[in-house]
Amino acid sequence: MRIYISADMEGITGLVDAEDVQPGGRDYERGRLMMAEDVNAAVRGALTAGATDIVVNDAHGPMRNLVPETLHPEARLIRGKPKHMGMLEGLTPEHDAMICVGYHSRAGALGVLSHSFMGHEIEDIWLDGMPVGEIGLTHATAAVLGVPMVALTGDDSACAETLAWDESVTTVSVKSAHDRFAAKLRPAAEARQAIEEAVTASLSVPRKAPQHAATSALSTLRVRWQSASVASTLLGIPSVNSVDSRTVQAEGQLPSLYRLFGVWMRVAASLTGQAPYC
Repeated sequence: MRIYISADMEGITGLVDAEDVQPGGRDYERGRLMMAEDVNAAVRGALTAGATDIVVNDAHGPMRNLVPETLHPEARLIRGKPKHMGMLEGLTPEHDAMICVGYHSRAGALGVLSHSFMGHEIEDIWLDGMPVGEIGLTHATAAVLGVPMVALTGDDSACAETLAWDESVTTVSVKSAHDRFAAKLRPAAEARQAIEEAVTASLSVPRKAPQHAATSALSTLRVRWQSASVASTLLGIPSVNSVDSRTVQAEGQLPSLYRLFGVWMRVAASLTGQAPYC
């Protein structure tokens, strides 16, 4: 059984602030260790369920957060950037299941460190008219590849967003959001045991076809940016169309549309360069 783990950081046990998840932050080094422990709990759960191959993609920010020697020795790490598929780098149809560790809710939600991919730069995203953030777009892209998202860990807001998108996903809430930078924390040992047990359980039952899986028909991705400058610049990319002064959209097939969105973000980063979470 081949398992793919996409590891973000905002939804990791104990982390609540930008200082916990950004390089140079006062508690970033501690945050990296906390991230490794949550990921290792998922790896142990997958191994218990019979996984024979586990790939972990460091999917947060600089994508160099996981220190290789802190990762479980049975897992292989994809680290660094640029990555053409970003948070889904290395995911292929040969994987039997995907697990998302440390995920967070989308922009505008009252969740811990909530945002959609780029801090405050992206205000909203829609896939085929449905509001999505990192959870929804990741789920939909994996589903097209035939890989079900079977488990996700994060705060209670991220878990609720996941279940609204696909109620078959097993979720583990490691903290309860009190606001965007405050949460009631689940004890670390308890959270990691819950992650391990949930992953084992999620991989030990037969899975139906992923919900919301797109077909070979075209999908439409629409993004509303904070900056009109970003939207106007993106119109120089073939297939990108204007919806209004700050909103663009494109049609295509996933996962190619997901990769195109990654190009949009690199363009946006070159034009803004502002720190997220302000």
